[in-house]
Amino acid sequence: MLRILLLFFLLVIALPAVDVTGKWEFTVDLGGQGGKPTFTFEQKGEKLTGKYEGALGQADVAGTVKGDQIEFKFTVKGDLGELTATYKGTISGETIKGKTEYGQLGEGTFTAKKI
Repeated sequence: MLRILLLFFLLVIALPAVDVTGKWEFTVDLGGQGGKPTFTFEQKGEKLTGKYEGALGQADVAGTVKGDQIEFKFTVKGDLGELTATYKGTISGETIKGKTEYGQLGEGTFTAKKI
């Protein structure tokens, strides 16, 4: 039993931590509408900050990375008033897949690749 626990402990230590720092290209589908925004992330521990650039302009991003799960949001002001977009997804290497909500614009899915 002690050997199994020791082996498990060594495997956990050897697993690399997820780090999404860098530039990512997203493909967003909001049920027939969408776009290809870019996000530049900086990750420190579980804290995630960065920038959004896309059809809605530019905005600061804030969120978290916990294990292989990422969650972040940004808010923009425009012709439709204030809009907050929220992303929740799963990180797998240099890809992320998940769901997004764009306020009154609707809900959808996204995929992302690190560039």
